[in-house]
Amino acid sequence: MAARLLPVLLAVLLAGLAVLAGAGSAGAHAALTGSDPQQDSVVEQAPKEVALTFSEQIAVDEDAIRVLDPAGNRVDTEETPRSLGSGGAQYAVKLRAGLPDGTFTVAYQVVSADSHPVAGAFTFSIGAPSETSAAVPDQASGGGAVGALYGIARYLSYAGFTLLVGGAAFVLACWPRGAGVRPMQRLVAFSWVGLTAATLAMLLLRGPYAGSGKLGDVVDLEVLGGVLETKTGAALVSRLLLLAAAALFVAVLFGAYARREDPKERRDLTFGLTIGGTVVAVGLAATWAMSEHASTGLQAGIAMPVDVLHLLAVAAWLGGLTALLVALYRGPTVERAAVRRFSRVAFGSVVVLALTGLYQSWRQVGSWSALTGTSYGQLLLVKVGLVALLVAVAGLSRRWTGRLGEASGETGALGSEGEGVPAPDSGDGERAEVVAATGEASERAEAEGRPAAGQGAEAEAGAPGAESAATARVPAQTDPAREAQLRRQREAASAATRKKRRDGDPERSGLRRSVLLEAGIAVVVLAVTTVLTTTEPGRTEEEAAAGTSASAAQQQGPVSLSVPFDTGGKDGKGTVLLDVDPGRSGDNALHVYVQDPGEEPLDVPELKVALTLEAQELGPLTAPLERISEGHWSATGVQIPLAGSWTVAVTVRTSDIDQVTVSKNARIG
Repeated sequence: MAARLLPVLLAVLLAGLAVLAGAGSAGAHAALTGSDPQQDSVVEQAPKEVALTFSEQIAVDEDAIRVLDPAGNRVDTEETPRSLGSGGAQYAVKLRAGLPDGTFTVAYQVVSADSHPVAGAFTFSIGAPSETSAAVPDQASGGGAVGALYGIARYLSYAGFTLLVGGAAFVLACWPRGAGVRPMQRLVAFSWVGLTAATLAMLLLRGPYAGSGKLGDVVDLEVLGGVLETKTGAALVSRLLLLAAAALFVAVLFGAYARREDPKERRDLTFGLTIGGTVVAVGLAATWAMSEHASTGLQAGIAMPVDVLHLLAVAAWLGGLTALLVALYRGPTVERAAVRRFSRVAFGSVVVLALTGLYQSWRQVGSWSALTGTSYGQLLLVKVGLVALLVAVAGLSRRWTGRLGEASGETGALGSEGEGVPAPDSGDGERAEVVAATGEASERAEAEGRPAAGQGAEAEAGAPGAESAATARVPAQTDPAREAQLRRQREAASAATRKKRRDGDPERSGLRRSVLLEAGIAVVVLAVTTVLTTTEPGRTEEEAAAGTSASAAQQQGPVSLSVPFDTGGKDGKGTVLLDVDPGRSGDNALHVYVQDPGEEPLDVPELKVALTLEAQELGPLTAPLERISEGHWSATGVQIPLAGSWTVAVTVRTSDIDQVTVSKNARIG
């Protein structure tokens, strides 16, 4: 059964990595909530600066905000944006003097307070929109190959932390004899290596991930130096220093602690390892809490310690679960008391996870609409469903554990292949180790075709008659091929015997299957959790949407245009002023004023206005103008069917033969 389920677990792991890689650059946690000038607005005069407002604090450099003219040339002063106010979420850049009319592009690339890159662009126009605007290349920060590699490294760092802390806690709290078991040592040691390698990878990838997006910048020392000055860089360096202390902890746990036989010395070392390991584990968890979601936003002072508790509970449950899985499939024997102790630890971890997760969900989502209407909320619902399934499977494992305790007593042991090994009397730890070692040695002897411990003692001791008996059984000249064939047959027979004993114990087999299924679901839960850390929180997304709506509402209003004309005849120069009210799709009123060069009302024989939306091939739509007074015409009920960039064409006739048509683009709607 294990051979059939392990490929499934591997497939689930690959699926989780695929989900993680597919998350791409969805990590924009600081959202743009406003700007001055506003997005898509038309201003009469060139502003002196451009200001951007974000939903949370950001980190900026000299290239964080760029303003480009229609030809793509940079028109800001190329200085580091200055902060406006004490909140740190509003920044402005100065513009050069004498900017011409046309459409300008504002491109921004910053890093939010929770370490995620944020990039985007919008346009505004001076005088009137131009036919062309600057082409801004796709922002590479947080995406592409660098983004995928950074996301994978982030996942592996979470997995490494979970297995390192959970595996060590399982040994200390539930199965002290596991400190001398080679598969358990490999699990914790490889977890340390994986976490260290993932942290180094994140440190090197951080610069291009938050900046250029170029993989070649990984080896740029100047980029790395800039990363070390950021909050995220400091957190990653702190994690590496704590991992050095964790290496010492692992060496003592699987070295001096595993070899210690004196009960008092073992208790003292257990106490020291527990204190030291707890400090290191809390410190490692804090490196995430101090640089990601918990470090910014609502109630950050409470959220960070809650996040640390959440991460530790995840490690104790899922990391310990993986350690139990390794012990059941690869270790020599596992006492039922150890399984039951882990069951209690897992239950406590689930309670902590439920409480801390409820608080984090409220803090990051904030409303029912954000829970169902944002990407973060929907992913959170998926995670809650997976955790509920995991808890249900864990309940099944607890029932199998209860059956084992009822059937054989809590002091029994579970063999790695399913055979029960009678446990010693309570307190007889040395006898337990002898029993386990004897069972393991017997299996190896059986597989190699040698007498097991306690069997064939006469041959082992070299007693008289042993040599003659062996000579009688083995020919004088042994055939190597025949000997190898016999060895394979004996190994196959031994494996079949062990499998028969394993399959004959449904309680132990059921526990293995349920624990393996738990581990598979845990892999997916960890993948979804990692994607959540790179997704904009629902509360922030809703606040940004509300800010955008407010900005759009403020932008709605009369559209005013000033169009100069020159018919070429006598008194043929002047200016046409147009007001489109309310300046959005639907019914509008149009007021047109004609002035001479001295800004006095100018009466002309004929005036026409037509509107065209070239992008949708609409128009020209003629406005039915009526003369109200000298130099003043108006039209009501002018229908603007769609919002967009409309071309307003004005035809002015100043005499029987002097006439000109002038036009200007305007954003209406």
